[in-house]
Amino acid sequence: MSRSVPSSLVKVCTRADLDARKRLIFKHGRKQIVLFQTERGIYACNNRCPHEGYPLNVGTLSDGRVLTCNWHNWKFDLESGETLVGGDELRRYSVTVRDGAVWLDLSDAPMEKRRAQALKNLREAFDDYEYDRIARELARLQLAGADPLEGLKQAIGWSHDRLEFGMTHAQAAAPDWLNLGQRRAKGAAKQLVPVLEAVAHFAWDTLREPVYPYPRKVRTFDGPGLVAAIEAEDETGAVAFVRGALKEGLGFAELGPWLSRAALAHYQDFGHSIIYVYKTRQLAERLGPELLEPLLLPLVRNLVYAQREDLIPEFKSYGATLAAWDGRGSAPARPEDFRGASVTAALQRARAASGDPAALYQALLDALAWNFLHYDTAVQERTDNPVSRNIGWLDFTHGITFANAVRAQCGRTPALWPQGLAQMACFAGRNAGFLDPEVDAAEWRVAEPLALVDAALDRLFDHGEIEHIVACHYLKTLTAAREEMRAAPQARWAPTLAAALNRLLHSPLKRRHALRTAHQALSFVAQEG
Repeated sequence: MSRSVPSSLVKVCTRADLDARKRLIFKHGRKQIVLFQTERGIYACNNRCPHEGYPLNVGTLSDGRVLTCNWHNWKFDLESGETLVGGDELRRYSVTVRDGAVWLDLSDAPMEKRRAQALKNLREAFDDYEYDRIARELARLQLAGADPLEGLKQAIGWSHDRLEFGMTHAQAAAPDWLNLGQRRAKGAAKQLVPVLEAVAHFAWDTLREPVYPYPRKVRTFDGPGLVAAIEAEDETGAVAFVRGALKEGLGFAELGPWLSRAALAHYQDFGHSIIYVYKTRQLAERLGPELLEPLLLPLVRNLVYAQREDLIPEFKSYGATLAAWDGRGSAPARPEDFRGASVTAALQRARAASGDPAALYQALLDALAWNFLHYDTAVQERTDNPVSRNIGWLDFTHGITFANAVRAQCGRTPALWPQGLAQMACFAGRNAGFLDPEVDAAEWRVAEPLALVDAALDRLFDHGEIEHIVACHYLKTLTAAREEMRAAPQARWAPTLAAALNRLLHSPLKRRHALRTAHQALSFVAQEG
């Protein structure tokens, strides 16, 4: 090449050849580039449509510069680079004509520019919940030399103030997705899946949601003050304490015990509160202190709005039981004592065995695993039941994920064990009315409980579930089961829990209840008076 020609330029063809052919494909390594000679000039772009990769050399040109991919009607302005119809941007190449030859500049843009462009494009895909495009933009981010995890960090920032009632399963499942990828992903595609699933879940939960601003007030951090503000459902006060803690350089180590206390102050939100505290801690540890604010603010908002189920009649004995809990109960903790027991009976039996919290925890987890295995699937098929009996498989998984979070957080703040154990008893009691004692447990038993869990986790890389909420429940329940089995390798409940998981994974999961919903609507409206 002549010294006057920059090294980034590559000779493609003669000008006469392109004039004669009008369209020409040039291959260079893995690149496949198409050149167009039009009345407006010469344009060059990637021959693969950025949507699904179909060849653009057979596309339609109009106005001398608008290229249409005829597979899905995406349109690109070859002069400005704008995508007129569609989403992803088309890679274009600078063309130089010199000494009767056509040259292309094949140099890539600087990494930082490509990273910034990929994040900009990811935001567009995120806001529209374009699952396939989210995957493509994460892949482009990776190919630009950046960590796809940066896409998740951005997604947390984009979504944290678009959650009207605070944290959702998207944030709770994210650390489990990342841990799954870290431990079990082999190959580039599987390494991308966990980040894709996490980012897409945030996108789904905030789709079409406006911004719900957080209060800007800042107060000097005070742990009891934070708990009191959450108890009073005072979002402004609670957020002010969190902002104060962050301003003082405090982290989850300092806030965690108080957040756990607030999460277990009531039997609430179907166990989500303490689960969310645990999962936020894991995610904060993984992503670093710069993500603390967008992680903590949705968590605190969620705690403020949590449903306090211990205030409804079904759980009226919870408060009295906890008030009388002195940790001196000497009765043996036996799992069978909690099977089929009402909420009140389960609470009484838990308090009677409160002298040995470790044994009581194992007995309650055993009972929750037994309940899980014996869920009556006929309940989810009924169409004439009241709203109070709308109980499905996913509801039963909460007993396991709640227990896992109790062990993790109460282990760090032992003073909270009474609340955690009493609430596990509430879970055991609430499930009593939805059990089928005739389930053949032997049909679902497996020889190696941990092996079943590991195999099921591997299948989550290609889970096939259309709903994020379903996939993340499988993920969180399997992850919780694995953590508990590894913490207690010889536990007597492990085969029961593995059998329950086996049954869940091989049973129909009814998610849309059209007839039941119509029946309940008519019944409800008829009683409005």
